[in-house]
Amino acid sequence: MADLEIRTRLDFAKTLTKKAGEKAMVFFASIGDLVVQQKGAQDLVSNADLEVEVFIRQHIAQSYPNDGIVGEEHANVAGTSGYTWVIDPIDGTANFLTAIPSWCVVLACVHDDQTKLGVVYEPSHHEMFWGAMGAGAFLNDKPMQVSPSTTLSIGSTGIGMNGRTSTDLTVSYIKKLVDRGGIFYRNASGALMLSYVAAGRLIGYAEPHMNAWDCLAGQLLIAEAGGCVEHQSANDMLINGGRVVAAGPGVFDEMVQIANETYLT
Repeated sequence: MADLEIRTRLDFAKTLTKKAGEKAMVFFASIGDLVVQQKGAQDLVSNADLEVEVFIRQHIAQSYPNDGIVGEEHANVAGTSGYTWVIDPIDGTANFLTAIPSWCVVLACVHDDQTKLGVVYEPSHHEMFWGAMGAGAFLNDKPMQVSPSTTLSIGSTGIGMNGRTSTDLTVSYIKKLVDRGGIFYRNASGALMLSYVAAGRLIGYAEPHMNAWDCLAGQLLIAEAGGCVEHQSANDMLINGGRVVAAGPGVFDEMVQIANETYLT
């Protein structure tokens, strides 16, 4: 079981993530009024992203003033406590801005080079995926368990892509997956797809590079739901990001093999 400090922070994170999701839903109800900027190809940010992240940061600063903060949309804050919060205010912004209800608020907390807790809240369907190291992973109030599939030909595999790596890497992975009888699923929210792996909805997920705010929470949830993730330093991920392969134990090794053949690490 997680220690008292982590359990207290987890309760805080769940409450805060839900409030942030409710705030984001207000913007979602009037997306035509948003101010949108393009950061890169298929990479958008709106005032909703910016304001929701500020909202989360303010609450963290009030409750845990000595903690560090790493977020997608604003500058990092150095802490002195050894704890670092990792924020993605709206993962799946492209969906958010086109009225597709497939986006989420993501919050994780890192300590001693490990992700200790993660919360992914999808407010459109009132689904909260949450967990802590050593304490299991849950969807709302029910324990999650990864898919028992032992073959890529049974079940869908989440596939991520981004503007930081060549699209050839993703195309090559998809080809090898399909050649093995697999099918791929993509909803433009990496954090949500990782949560779906933890919930057993997807059998696995692969992406050549992810930022910490997109993946740390979901990777923890998968591990706590009985799945497999590649070993990584959380501290290094905070700085550099990295490739992500995560799955149920029955297909993990094969997914790693495909990644080794197609992704540049």
